[in-house]
Amino acid sequence: MLARHNSVWLVPRHGAPAKAAVVGVLDRTTYPQLRDRLLEFAVDSEDGVLIDIERLELRDRALIRVFALVALRVGDWPAIPFALVTGRPEQRAALAASCVPVYPDAATAEAALTRPARRRVGRLLDRSPRTSARARGFVRGICAEWMVPELAEDAELVATELVENTLRHTDSVPRLRLELRRRTLAVEVADESARPAVLREGLDLVHAGLGLRMVTKVAKRWGSSRSRSGGKTVWALLARS
Repeated sequence: MLARHNSVWLVPRHGAPAKAAVVGVLDRTTYPQLRDRLLEFAVDSEDGVLIDIERLELRDRALIRVFALVALRVGDWPAIPFALVTGRPEQRAALAASCVPVYPDAATAEAALTRPARRRVGRLLDRSPRTSARARGFVRGICAEWMVPELAEDAELVATELVENTLRHTDSVPRLRLELRRRTLAVEVADESARPAVLREGLDLVHAGLGLRMVTKVAKRWGSSRSRSGGKTVWALLARS
């Protein structure tokens, strides 16, 4: 007799902030799948994420921590609020000790959701010997426009390394984006490759493209996040003094 494998689905809904319903069974076999899908969904969201879990069957109460984990990660980047919606008392009780806001319905959740003030701009780059120079010029101009000149040098370095990594390790056209929220500047480069960015040892610092190790020296935090399109975004956060 064949063993029956449980499944879990993330069903997007229209509107802003980004909304989705989780349907299926949460157990040890579906936990990684749900975690990854929630993170991918959040990467493409802009103002916040609301997840309806009323139709989720919870086999192990300890696994409810998946939502706290996702909320913690997306709170760092892309720095958006993450909340749950459920009218089921047993689910609300299981989430009572977590750091995730839980609301009885979507209307209440949307009314309570605080959207972070931010500035955002992006540019699609080409693949040429001048790509990195164009990226630096774009970053320098935006830092001046947003009146954060103290971050320009580090932001140019980060943009250069992330763009160079895309050109070197993928066939994609780099998509550069800058976001300023509160006291943090995010430098992001997206591509169509699903391979995560990896910090390598033993880099040759003589050659162009000093790698992610240089990014780690100036960034408060960095990461590589998969998107729903199948690609990824590599990001780094620079803190204002």
